[in-house]
Amino acid sequence: MLAIKRLVFNDSVIMLEKVAFDYSIPKTLLVKLGGDWQISAGLLPITEITAQLTSHPDITQINLSVSQELQWDSGLIAFLLKLVRECEQKNIQVDHKNLPQGAQKLLELALKVHEKNILPQETRESFFEKAGERVFQIYKSLCSVLDFLGDITVSFGRVITGKAYFRWDDFMLIVQRCGVDTLMLVCLISLLVGMILAFVGSIQLKIFGAQIFVADIVGIAMVRVLAAVMTGIILAGRIGASFAAELGMMESSEEIDALKTLGVSPVEFLVIPRVLALVMMMPILTIYADMMGILGGFIISVGMLKLNPIEYLNHTQAAVQLSFVWVGLIHSIVFGVIVSVSGCLRGINCERNAAGVGMATTSAVVTGITGIVIATAIITFICQILGV
Repeated sequence: MLAIKRLVFNDSVIMLEKVAFDYSIPKTLLVKLGGDWQISAGLLPITEITAQLTSHPDITQINLSVSQELQWDSGLIAFLLKLVRECEQKNIQVDHKNLPQGAQKLLELALKVHEKNILPQETRESFFEKAGERVFQIYKSLCSVLDFLGDITVSFGRVITGKAYFRWDDFMLIVQRCGVDTLMLVCLISLLVGMILAFVGSIQLKIFGAQIFVADIVGIAMVRVLAAVMTGIILAGRIGASFAAELGMMESSEEIDALKTLGVSPVEFLVIPRVLALVMMMPILTIYADMMGILGGFIISVGMLKLNPIEYLNHTQAAVQLSFVWVGLIHSIVFGVIVSVSGCLRGINCERNAAGVGMATTSAVVTGITGIVIATAIITFICQILGV
């Protein structure tokens, strides 16, 4: 038996004392700990035991025991943790069943933390493995989107037939959030965009003395595309993110599972009111954005370019056709669907933790804005073909 004892003289650690060695059990080293093992006395190295392991390479197990006069705290745990790590490298098992119960629990907890902090070895994947995994992820995402769109379609059918179940009070609150609470932000951004368009357009038109055509540029650009695009981007960052965060928190707190248990469709109860509210309010907000954008161009044209206000309004009325208004409204409806579906999809499919909710919120905004840009390109191409 190898007994290790802390000897302290004049408040300083002097030495480690070996008392005896016991190799009666084949390939097993018995270690008995005694004395003062408190951290205030200083931490001891494990060289005493490693020396025995070096001199007896056939040892495969170490059995730990303690004497009655043992005094210990976290210093003993630190010593044992170093011993266990050293023995793991040499494939030697350490039996600590004879330690005090408190020491056993602390040592097991320290070993678990140590295992979690060990970084897994990086394995290099081939190009084909990465490409296949990426394709599989895209396939799963596509299936998830199609399945979600199918649930929304079925739920809309139930809404039309009057069989859908959701609370109208919640629906009106969502309408208020999508409309009235967002109106001032949409108006401000649209006003500034109109002023920027007028200012940038006037720089080139002033060369030819055609500043009056600023009215045409601002009116057509805002009514046809820009008002709907800016409104969609604002709502993607404000409303789409809030939809994802709300549904993500419900998913993480298992509220959506509770609805399924009660036989209530989460898509019908949570998603449909949000999609309806945003699709209803997007055209209204777009009309406000059109007017504010034209007002911004009017302010720059009259205030800086010294144009006649009546002439500016007449040019705007002549340039903006009714078909342009309908194109802008179609943009707004499509953007409302994209933003609301993106936010709800990311929220329902998020992971059940705080990081998952944050990722879902970010992904909802990115997906919404990306969808808006793609939809704008597609609608513009279709309108060009149709000659609208």
